Amino acid sequence: MSLTNSDRLIIGAAAILSVVAAVLNYSHATHVATFVVSALALAALAALVGRSVEQVADRLGSGATGVVQSALGNLPELFVCIFALRQGLVKVVEAAIIGSILSNVLLVLGLAFAVGGLRHGRQAFDANRARTLVALMILAVAAMLVPSLASYVHSPAAHHERALSVIASVVLLAVFAISVPSSLRRSEGEADHEPDESLWPAPVAIGTLAATGVLAAFVSDWFVNALQPALGSLHISQAFAGLVIVAIAGNAVENVVGIQLAARGRADHALSVILNSPLQIALVLAPVLVVASPAIGGAAFTLAFPPLLVTTVVASVLAVSFVIIDGEYDWLEGAALVGLYAVIAASFWWG
Repeated sequence: MSLTNSDRLIIGAAAILSVVAAVLNYSHATHVATFVVSALALAALAALVGRSVEQVADRLGSGATGVVQSALGNLPELFVCIFALRQGLVKVVEAAIIGSILSNVLLVLGLAFAVGGLRHGRQAFDANRARTLVALMILAVAAMLVPSLASYVHSPAAHHERALSVIASVVLLAVFAISVPSSLRRSEGEADHEPDESLWPAPVAIGTLAATGVLAAFVSDWFVNALQPALGSLHISQAFAGLVIVAIAGNAVENVVGIQLAARGRADHALSVILNSPLQIALVLAPVLVVASPAIGGAAFTLAFPPLLVTTVVASVLAVSFVIIDGEYDWLEGAALVGLYAVIAASFWWG
């Protein structure tokens, strides 16, 4: 295996920054120092995951690449949500889950479309695969909407919020399980494409993905632990912190990888990586937290979200559906998605 100078630089930066972040965290250094170094470590790890994803993309195809990368990239959200539930911070978990979905389908997808469109003009992608991802996302959002509506209108089901959430979670997990085979299938163009002989060996690329994904989970936890004490002094609400700051930090991997792939003109891979992340959050992470919250300890978790959170995620998924339905995108459509994210984020600044 031959590493380029860029590869060595990324690996070295990720290793050094992660070690320094660990030392600062466990030595109880200032929260500002831990926060800054952990943020830099997350960025370096994201770049390393992005490099590893490039190595496996030609072998696995865009669908499988998105599933594998998103599963590893979502580890930080899982750990953060578990720790928050153990401390009874249900509102933070709700905002972080919705924020992760919004940051991917609006901010990251919008930036990827803008960067890819500016560099390569109007880009085409596999519309059928994109529509499948969006259809699954609409299902997941609807599963969140039903328990929330039942609670708002005080229907008889509102008295069985926990049971309804468990039923919806089991259905979502089952749908995700049966959707995986089709997500792993290559398109005809990918099947005919021969991988570059200069690629890393498959075990090295996949092993690097796994290692950096796990390490990103720990660094994300240090980042969030350092961030919490700063919220009070900066007068930032928990809703904004969960929806924007924690969501973007936890999705640093997808943020960098998706935009990198779009900048290189790999529209199918970029779309798969970006959309698979919120899809796995909605179909897997949230349902797992619902089912496992009694065993986790602390607060119970359900799919009944506050009205504004549900409304924004429904509007966002519908907006993305309209943008990608024609199988093409340009920079202006990306700018529109980023603009919508900015408006939604601003609405949560005060809580």
